[in-house]
Amino acid sequence: MRSKKKICLIIPSLQAGGMERVMSELANYFVEKGGYEIHLILYGIKREIFYNISDKIIIHKPIFEFDNTKRTWNTLKTIFYLRKKLKEINPVASLSFGEYWNNLVLLSTLGTKIPVFVSDRSQPNKSLGRVQNKLRNWLYLKAKGVIAQTEKAKLIYKRLYSHSNICVIGNPIRVIGEETFTDEGRENIVLMVGRLISTKHQDRLVEIFLKIEDKNWMLVLIGYDHLGQNNSDRLLKLINDNDAKDRVILVGKQSDVEKYYLSSKIFAFTSSSEGFPNVIGEALSAGLPVVSYDCDAGPSDLIIHGENGYLVPVFDDIAFQFYLEKLMNDADLRKKFSQKGREDIKRFDRKIICEAFLTFVTK
Repeated sequence: MRSKKKICLIIPSLQAGGMERVMSELANYFVEKGGYEIHLILYGIKREIFYNISDKIIIHKPIFEFDNTKRTWNTLKTIFYLRKKLKEINPVASLSFGEYWNNLVLLSTLGTKIPVFVSDRSQPNKSLGRVQNKLRNWLYLKAKGVIAQTEKAKLIYKRLYSHSNICVIGNPIRVIGEETFTDEGRENIVLMVGRLISTKHQDRLVEIFLKIEDKNWMLVLIGYDHLGQNNSDRLLKLINDNDAKDRVILVGKQSDVEKYYLSSKIFAFTSSSEGFPNVIGEALSAGLPVVSYDCDAGPSDLIIHGENGYLVPVFDDIAFQFYLEKLMNDADLRKKFSQKGREDIKRFDRKIICEAFLTFVTK
């Protein structure tokens, strides 16, 4: 029997997050399709697995813990670990996610013939700092290919890297709920899903929501503290200072986000920096009209203004409140937007997107 070709997926961890969910979807799809042996390397500080992945996937982790107090030494250890492990696996293709982390992976494979494909998963023109930017501009040219999440990102990458093999592939969006949307059985809830980090601006959304006079609606925020920012405490203080505990609810990290999508009527998103916001796609798939900041990349690839949601200039909170109230007050408009959104999101079907990734890294 001929041995299967090996594909290696490389990511710091599979904790709860957008790029981690996409990587788990790709890993499961590739192994389900057959014909390939799928390896997954988790090499970051935590290396946790939040998402369900097939037991047919071969998982690799360094045996040492990453001691952040000795960052330089542990970074070097990680580079040598990746180099040794990738040479041992000898994949026909490797796929790495994460703008900072891709530099590490590409450094680890310098001088080898291991084909590495990379994809940033954040705002495409985001500065990583002087040193990391220089490394990225040099190292990305050595990648076998670069995957952009949006057409706008591709244009930015071409200007930054002048790479000859850049492909645009969005994210797989899972289908949530029934084919037909109805408000029946749903609550008057405005939902936001996202890690509690400063660029998501949940505090601004709370302030916008509390200016709305209709007290029959609630704002539910799903997400957890990340990057050591402790934003949950700040949000709780904001809620308590406004005596809004009954109107604004923080529910933390949730493994069953679907039930929140399916019990809400509107999705709101106040992020100012994105690559490709999976949560907007999931909300549209669940039949929720969306109001979102129109940040540099991502929301405009998913939302058609005035057809399945509204795009608002970043930090134009007066406009954000206007469109949020417009949807709150018009059930027929919500139904119209939800039907259009569910249709539009089909182009990001899991099979279509995962096949595009597989074709690009193995062609």
